[in-house]
Amino acid sequence: MVSPGEDTRHLKQSFLITASFTALLWLIKTAESLLGVSLIGYTIFPGEPGTLAGILWAPLIHGSFTHLFANTAPLLILGTVLLYGYPRSSRYVIPIVYFGTGLGVWLFARPAFHLGASGLTFGFMFFVFTVGVLRWDRRAIPISMIVFFLYGGMIWGVFPGKPDISYESHLFGAIIGVTLAVLLRHHDPLPPEKKYSWELEEESLDDADQEPPDNQW
Repeated sequence: MVSPGEDTRHLKQSFLITASFTALLWLIKTAESLLGVSLIGYTIFPGEPGTLAGILWAPLIHGSFTHLFANTAPLLILGTVLLYGYPRSSRYVIPIVYFGTGLGVWLFARPAFHLGASGLTFGFMFFVFTVGVLRWDRRAIPISMIVFFLYGGMIWGVFPGKPDISYESHLFGAIIGVTLAVLLRHHDPLPPEKKYSWELEEESLDDADQEPPDNQW
């Protein structure tokens, strides 16, 4: 059984990992702005062989500080929830969503430059919500409900909308997130079943009744 102290440390560690990645995004955008350079050439342009490397770099690059700010809170919250709630699955979810979304965009998206971390946030959100519904255990239920309450409206982002928004990144992130939720729904162990004080007292009495009597000579 995980102690409250260990659980708290795991939550803090999950947040620090996500916050470090988010800070990297802000560092990249700030450096781009201060140096007066454009990193658009390192993003994804579908079907263009020279932008295949954009699958790696595009999630780190944002068109503006407004764009980055819009992704910051969802990335912090959803990334933390993913790492905290599903530590084993996250080892697969994070890289597959990261690279799978970019590959899907490169293969099938509209001819335009695609960039930003929103594909990650959609992949994380759809994974966490779907796996919570499928598992429906003591930890998964509140996590799934909180995520849906905060970001359930993101579902509309998978449909075409504003021409300057890459709904394709959202769509592929969502598809990959749902698929991984189905495949990995049993990958993380169930949390220990909570027992109430009266149940523990009954178990103690049962154990006492089952103890053999002392040998008498």
